[in-house]
Amino acid sequence: MKRRFFTLLISIILITGFVFADGLQITGYVRNYEGVLLNDDMDFSIVQNTLDLNFSMQTSKVGFKVNPYIYHYSDKTIVFDLREAYLDLFFDSFDLRIGKQQIIWGKADGVFITDIISPKDLTEFLLRDFEEIRMGVTAVKFDYYIGDNTFELVWVPVFSATKFPEQDSIWAITPQFPVQPQFDFSKKDIKPSIKNSEIFAKYSIFSSAIDFEIMGGYTWDADPTIHTLKQIDPLTHQLLSLTAIPEHHRLTVAGGSFSTTLGPVVIRGEGAYYWGKYFQSEDPMLKEGVIEKDYLNYLLGADFTIRGIKFSTQFIQQYILDYNDFIVSHEVNNLMTFLARKDLLSGDTLHLELFSYLGLTDEDGLIRPKISYDITDGVNILLGANIFFGNKGMFGRFNKNDMVYVKIKYSF
Repeated sequence: MKRRFFTLLISIILITGFVFADGLQITGYVRNYEGVLLNDDMDFSIVQNTLDLNFSMQTSKVGFKVNPYIYHYSDKTIVFDLREAYLDLFFDSFDLRIGKQQIIWGKADGVFITDIISPKDLTEFLLRDFEEIRMGVTAVKFDYYIGDNTFELVWVPVFSATKFPEQDSIWAITPQFPVQPQFDFSKKDIKPSIKNSEIFAKYSIFSSAIDFEIMGGYTWDADPTIHTLKQIDPLTHQLLSLTAIPEHHRLTVAGGSFSTTLGPVVIRGEGAYYWGKYFQSEDPMLKEGVIEKDYLNYLLGADFTIRGIKFSTQFIQQYILDYNDFIVSHEVNNLMTFLARKDLLSGDTLHLELFSYLGLTDEDGLIRPKISYDITDGVNILLGANIFFGNKGMFGRFNKNDMVYVKIKYSF
């Protein structure tokens, strides 16, 4: 409650001051979003009204953006927050951005490999628009320009974790334990300090031949690892009690991405090596049920157009190094994505799209067809579906959450 009040107070102060600024631009949208599960009872999966506003201004020397939003749900829950609120300072060869901001790196669509600075809001799994999945972080971003080359440095003084669904949500993932555990949250929070801050760096070049990025980061794992402490009866060797301890760990990351054109095809690639990731393990010799391993995550993708239909496909692989059979996760996890999009009617006002995830390792996936129509300038109606399949894996666990949904949106 205190955090919401503080956020509201700051936004009112910022917006009140900026309203009187010359050149102020106000944009945004209002949206009604309703989804129905395809179960026997046809339960509503979501009923949400959204107000999203952008207050922005830019001159040759300075700029700012404030992006407050409100979600209002059918159970009368109201979520108010700032997605972004930052100040830009422009100089001859470098820029500074200070404040809460979304930072997007990499070339991947629908997955996060080097795009790890902004944490994720997974309260609706991966079904939100990606500008809503990415949360803003309080950061200082420095960009230095030399011709087509850019050097970017990001300092994040306060850690922000992934936002997960509430336990009563249809998107909640309940960890499996042999007995009902007690939870100890004493290690979950990261105390704000210079020592606990995060830092990232990137070099990029954009030319007619290739777009290329190299990045590195010293960060925290945004997803907590669940450590487990077991109390065993020394005589019977039976499990007496279990304590679950969520804890975030330091990660060191290095990687990069590229995109280039080969005739009519755009080729994309992205990869990162992660040091210090903790994985769940069933090794009885481990005191807390976790083990530290490095892992590699990469993708290759292609974008092309055939008869006016835009296609995109990606192959993504995660590989855990120095693997052993006690680790709960797969040694190699393969995933593919497919996208097809076609614009129709005069002025390209009717849009057909099919996006899908295909888990090759767990034989699961998510298919997302949708059709949208621009009724007038600024008014759009979208009808879509989310179809899950499989019995396990990231998507198969939600195979009872198939749904259809409609969004009516007015942008201004």
